[in-house]
Amino acid sequence: MAALTMGREISNPPTDGISNIRFSNSSDHLLVSSWDKTVRLYDANANTNSFKGEFMHSAAVLDCCFHDDSSGFSACADNTVTRLVFGYGREDVLGTHDAPVRCIEYSYATGQVVTGSWDKNLKCWDPRGASGQERTLVGTYNQLDRVYSLSVNGHRLVVATAGRHVNIYDLRNMSQPEQRRESSLKYQTRCVRCYPNQTGYALSSVEGRVAMEFFDTSEAGQSKKYAFKCHRKTEAGRDIVYPVNAIAFHPIYGTFATGGCDGYVNVWDGNNKKRLYQYPKYPSSIAALSFSRDGKLLAVASSYTYEEGEKLHEPDSIFVRSVNEVEVKPKPKMMLL
Repeated sequence: MAALTMGREISNPPTDGISNIRFSNSSDHLLVSSWDKTVRLYDANANTNSFKGEFMHSAAVLDCCFHDDSSGFSACADNTVTRLVFGYGREDVLGTHDAPVRCIEYSYATGQVVTGSWDKNLKCWDPRGASGQERTLVGTYNQLDRVYSLSVNGHRLVVATAGRHVNIYDLRNMSQPEQRRESSLKYQTRCVRCYPNQTGYALSSVEGRVAMEFFDTSEAGQSKKYAFKCHRKTEAGRDIVYPVNAIAFHPIYGTFATGGCDGYVNVWDGNNKKRLYQYPKYPSSIAALSFSRDGKLLAVASSYTYEEGEKLHEPDSIFVRSVNEVEVKPKPKMMLL
């Protein structure tokens, strides 16, 4: 019964830690990157034979994203940025960084790929260019520290780095950040995700907190920001705090799910500052989350993230659960008579 409430488990999952999972913008295809050196493609709607293929890399794959339904991109620990063409099994190296590539995003607004690396650089690539780094690289933008997380929505790009730095760019003018900020959370950033309505971003840390931030720098705009505690428990009078690894926004309602090293997925209504739902505990840490394009499916990567070092752990798994409206739809505010 517990397995049913966690969702349908995808067969043929990665054999090592899952670094990210992403739904396509045009189908229920799911792209999965892993420390087992693969990027795998699944059809999340198929009850059987959901596995559609895989691409082997020479090192751990730290992130992936879709380009369209027939191709995607990978960010690899061997410093390479690669385009993957699914139907043909073809791989084109767009270029390289000077250290492992931690995160990758595709901008539908500009047609560019954005990568962030532990070499403290952000790079933009034009995948339409002929192969070869000198023909595909659009620009390199120095960051203050190692890039940990990226998020793109419309023309906005939010970059979170080590040292709790946050840079906000307009992709149409990358010469310098629109805004340079410091995370309002005291501990290392794990994940940053832009709001679907493009007014701000959510940022999570290793210390069981999420900050809700707004781009508007006016006093009224900044008065709306807040942070909240999550993914914690009290045991024998002691607070146990877990990293919040993943944030995923629902594409219809703008509510969002968080996943932590406690194995829980919580759904939040950010506007009303309420938790809407908590799913039953998963076998391992929640490494990544993704809603499908219509918000009817939620993919959950249950995969140990080595927050406690090397130890025996549950197998790395991907679950796809059907989302009930009651779990994600904001509840109307009660009017007091």
